[in-house]
Amino acid sequence: MHWVDWIITVVPVTIILFLAVYSRKYVRGVVDFLAAGRVAGRYVISAGDLTAGLSVITLVALVESKYQVGYALSFWEYLTVPVGIIMGLTGYCVYRFRETRSLSIGQFLEMRYNRSLRIVASTIRTFAEMVTNAIGPAVAANFFIYFIGLPHSVEIFGLALPTFGLVVAMSLCLCMVVLWPGGRISLLISDAFQGLMSYPIFVIIAGYIFLNFGWHDTIGPVMMDRVDGESFINPFDIEKLRDFNIFALFVTIFGSIMNRASWIGNDTTSSGRTPHEQKMAGILGTWRSLYSALMMLLIAVMIIALMTHKDYSDTAHEIRSELTHQVANEVVPDAGRRAQLDTKLSMIPVPRHEIGIDPPLSQESNIDTPYIEGARETLGGTPEGNRQFQEFRTLYHQMMLPVALKNLLPTGLMGLFCLLMVMLLISTDDSRVFNASSTIIQDIIMPFRKTPLTPAQHVLWLRLSSLGVCVFFFVVSIFFVQIDYIIMFTTIMTSLWLGGAGPIMIFGLYSRFGTTTGAFGALIFGSGLSLTGLFLQRNWAELVYPWLESNGWHVSVGHFLETVSSPFNPYVMWEMSAVKFPINSYELYFMAMISGITAYVVGSLLTQKEPYNLDRLLHRGEYDVAGEHKPKVAWSLRNTFSRLIGINAEYTLGDRIIAWSVFGYAIVYKFFFCFVCVFIWNLISPWPDEWWSNYFYITSLLVTAILGIVSTFWFLIGGVIDLRKLFRDLAARIDNPLDNGMVEGHVSLADKAKFEAHEQGEKKDQ
Repeated sequence: MHWVDWIITVVPVTIILFLAVYSRKYVRGVVDFLAAGRVAGRYVISAGDLTAGLSVITLVALVESKYQVGYALSFWEYLTVPVGIIMGLTGYCVYRFRETRSLSIGQFLEMRYNRSLRIVASTIRTFAEMVTNAIGPAVAANFFIYFIGLPHSVEIFGLALPTFGLVVAMSLCLCMVVLWPGGRISLLISDAFQGLMSYPIFVIIAGYIFLNFGWHDTIGPVMMDRVDGESFINPFDIEKLRDFNIFALFVTIFGSIMNRASWIGNDTTSSGRTPHEQKMAGILGTWRSLYSALMMLLIAVMIIALMTHKDYSDTAHEIRSELTHQVANEVVPDAGRRAQLDTKLSMIPVPRHEIGIDPPLSQESNIDTPYIEGARETLGGTPEGNRQFQEFRTLYHQMMLPVALKNLLPTGLMGLFCLLMVMLLISTDDSRVFNASSTIIQDIIMPFRKTPLTPAQHVLWLRLSSLGVCVFFFVVSIFFVQIDYIIMFTTIMTSLWLGGAGPIMIFGLYSRFGTTTGAFGALIFGSGLSLTGLFLQRNWAELVYPWLESNGWHVSVGHFLETVSSPFNPYVMWEMSAVKFPINSYELYFMAMISGITAYVVGSLLTQKEPYNLDRLLHRGEYDVAGEHKPKVAWSLRNTFSRLIGINAEYTLGDRIIAWSVFGYAIVYKFFFCFVCVFIWNLISPWPDEWWSNYFYITSLLVTAILGIVSTFWFLIGGVIDLRKLFRDLAARIDNPLDNGMVEGHVSLADKAKFEAHEQGEKKDQ
């Protein structure tokens, strides 16, 4: 990178680190460190959640998946719109969890079930979360190595050290600088500041791509040049797509509903000033993510056009040559085999695909096929070789993005994009480290203590735990080998928790039904099935398939899998392979969720004795000693629709405008006009591919760009106002030492003291 790019990157990052260190002065107790004192406003939470939710790995994973399926599936993703909007408008799970005033998900589990479940469930969740998130620094480190053009090893004091390990260590050190001083306060302030800086960068990058890659003459024709059944632009012509298809979308929607509450509790979901403010932050998320989604989609389609269109053939060939050489150096340890691979791939001529003249491209036959097949022929044939080929193919698709951007972006824009990636790296890693470390202390260690720690001791333990999680992330990043799509790996890894978490949380928050036995059953059957699937996936090429083959079972097992999946073809196809486990992560995740729900219901029905006291858990009625709830408004014909979308007495005029605008944009415009009307039209008279190209150009680019510009100024102003208020409220807050996450008799220590004081006050009044 040019020195200008380094200045653009380093100066803002220095400011972010200063803000994180400065926030230390506001930490007076455990609630400050874990939940920012529960005084955060909607815009701070929303802007902070933007960068905490985005990450380098998110962008790499999106480009990796879109490179396989294109734009067409985006139309069916509109099915997620009403689900997400209704959950946001109604505050589904988030509002009720904030009502519990839990500092962690484990505190909720102990209040709702018992201490044993808190410890076991938190251990499973933390393990799944840590292993999943630990590959984030690994992917990010590889991204920066390929993006900046760093060598794979550097010599320091005469000792050759792997660059990968140094970059991972550096990223985790930045993470600790941010979260050590103020915990959630540091994260919220630094993430919000990064979020506000990210908006203009999104605009600039999106504008550059839009101006340099024409839709109608470059991107659109490339998307339309696919074989029947694998269209990148026509959503009614994608039945042959594998992995990222309609079934995967269905599982995503089902999982988003069932597991809405499964990750809350150790993030910003406890930081809002009130449950209503927390709910409004979620609603604002609809507008918050417009430009980030636009930028990521534009980058994805830009990579497809760059690597496919004949006008960029020479540049694409240079990118692939550099990419394959670097990947070979990383995954093939044998120098002779590596040289053989480099020689074979260097002999591939410059591919020049003529749209309309050459046959359309497909997943089996495309411009990347000669490179992938060349690697398979050179590396495959043995269990170890198949494993190396899996690594090569995975890194080839993941690192195409940074190598392409390195050869494409001009000075200045290179620095802006590097700054964006560094900010996303910091904001994501520190949040994920903090979430895991707080769970370890709050839900695995503290329940074993009979007496609480002092606030200073408690905060120190949380900081040291964060350091330990960073060490864990470093070790996993160094030794972990990625052999599948990022989205597929994160899906199966998180399903270790999500397979059984859904019913535990949903029934726990919304019903008086459900017992500890049912909750343990959900974990055993849901998480157990996911664990089995994970083992088979990770060991298939080297262990499982060779074992089946040695016993002569591979053919019969293959026939069995094909027979079982045949009723669901072509969306679910289990075909025997020596390289990859036939059942993908989405399919395993779905089976795990069904198993978890069944086990929870059956176990609870067999052991339920009396209804649970839900009012006490949610601090409602006689338990609302903090006065956070406003009087309920009775349902009427006039307010029925408003109540259905979550509008109640707590909404101000501004809140109502925001809620109705979100409803109008998401439900009326995106879902009804962009999906339902278009769907019906195509059932009557199917559109040609050219119409679909224009459709995505207008709906996904033009409209989103206009609304994104408005949202950028809106959130910038709201974020600055909320940040100033956050500093004032933190300075004025009075800490309660008992509010530390410990539970006694299914009630938090802080609430127990309040309830007792409230009861004594009522007795005096009588």
